[in-house]
Amino acid sequence: MDHIVTVQDAVTAFADYMEPTNAELDAIEQEMPVILAGVDLVDAQIIALDRPPNELDNRRIRRARNRVLAARRELANRTASASLPGGAA
Repeated sequence: MDHIVTVQDAVTAFADYMEPTNAELDAIEQEMPVILAGVDLVDAQIIALDRPPNELDNRRIRRARNRVLAARRELANRTASASLPGGAA
């Protein structure tokens, strides 16, 4: 009989001392509005899962989707303007 063993030591060998870098934390902080808008969208979709969506559910999902798109647009505009040297011409 062969025993099945886990390889948890190999997978989590570096987990004790690996922390995100400051650059990674800054990137997460910049993306936080998009992440939170996405969570709101998923919450709105979860609410409408167990029943046919009514007009209020449709409106809630549509508004959450618009907030996600707006947050993505803001992030794209912010990163694009930050990467261009000299500003807009």
